[in-house]
Amino acid sequence: MPLFYRSRALARLAPASHLAALVLALSTPGAVMAQAKAPHLGMSEAIARTAAFDPSIAGAQARIAAARAGARQADVRLNPVLGVEVENFAGSGPYSMLDRSETTASYQQTLERGGKRAARVGVAAAEVEVTRLRAEVRRLDLLRDVQVAYAEALTAEAELLVAEARLLATHSSQADIARRVRSARDPLFAGSRAETLTVQAEIARDQARQTAANARAELARYWGGSDDFSLDLETFFQVKGAKLADFQEGPDQALLIASRELAEARVRVERTKKVADPTLRAGLRYFGDGSDVALVFGGTLPLQIHDTNKAGVEQALAERNATEADLAEAKLLREREIARLVARLNASASESERIRAEVIPHAIRTVDLVRDGFNRGGFQYIDVTEAERALADARERRVLVLRQFHKDQAALDRLTGRHAALTSISTSEGR
Repeated sequence: MPLFYRSRALARLAPASHLAALVLALSTPGAVMAQAKAPHLGMSEAIARTAAFDPSIAGAQARIAAARAGARQADVRLNPVLGVEVENFAGSGPYSMLDRSETTASYQQTLERGGKRAARVGVAAAEVEVTRLRAEVRRLDLLRDVQVAYAEALTAEAELLVAEARLLATHSSQADIARRVRSARDPLFAGSRAETLTVQAEIARDQARQTAANARAELARYWGGSDDFSLDLETFFQVKGAKLADFQEGPDQALLIASRELAEARVRVERTKKVADPTLRAGLRYFGDGSDVALVFGGTLPLQIHDTNKAGVEQALAERNATEADLAEAKLLREREIARLVARLNASASESERIRAEVIPHAIRTVDLVRDGFNRGGFQYIDVTEAERALADARERRVLVLRQFHKDQAALDRLTGRHAALTSISTSEGR
């Protein structure tokens, strides 16, 4: 039996008015979506799971621990030097005997001047902060990626609804054309064409179902879990515009500020190298001839004649100036990108709402009128097909707009550090 005859039962369950109600429900915020048996997974929970599962945490903790160990090491003073010298140990004439030797045991210490130790500690402390913030920025990128993956999964679920509604509409149309074919009001090829459209709609629905399953599986890979969850599509359809507020600085800006502080600390280190460090030495000298003992004291001081580290200071200053320029540029780019994203979010929210409130109701009304006229013989089957395609195109356009909205929202959340509270990494400061 041809497929368009077998669809009569479905057509009785889904007349044109029921199709219109379904499409309107699927396009209205606050609609009651089809609830799956699997528990709902919200975006916040997906982000929290990803943050807890992040396999890079161990590496980030190790890098921060290494930086903190470097800070402790930088605070260590220079080691003293113990020395032993034996003079007149052997020779000719009166120095051929060992009892004419002179032995000196000395203690030598280099004294750091110019604040070298404090400057060194400042660099190490700044490196700890830079290492920590780099880890947080990397984790923010990860949370943005999972937020985009969540939006893609929602989009796939919404596209599945579109495909199911299209299939339901083609089944109903097929039943209508089957009645006209049986009453010889339409040729047989009309029924065959309707059957072809139904099969194509079934294939599209199956593909959309597989795409939705793949999107959920891809999302679950971010925390190494299974895809035994469902998504609440109300969060996809219910969107609001954004305001161009004074967003707080995120970890990106904090990282640039920390990099500038690190560069400034390195300038201080280079400046301290211009100060020479004296080395003091004290010891006891033992005279083999007579077994007398004498106190020995001395020291050295490098002469800052050729190397005054002038170029080293200039290099450090240039690198500091570069970080300041980078910080100023990043601030301008961030403000520009936030303004662009806010404008796009508002445009997408407005377009989605207008499609829902203005386009889709008129398209539903058109489908009802054309179907009614078709059943009374006033229109051709192609008119019904075109009306249903216009309705499906409107719904697909709204899904596409909402998909872009949620991706732009993820980008804005990334720029403003919305999920920065989940990026902190704790490490133990072992001594």
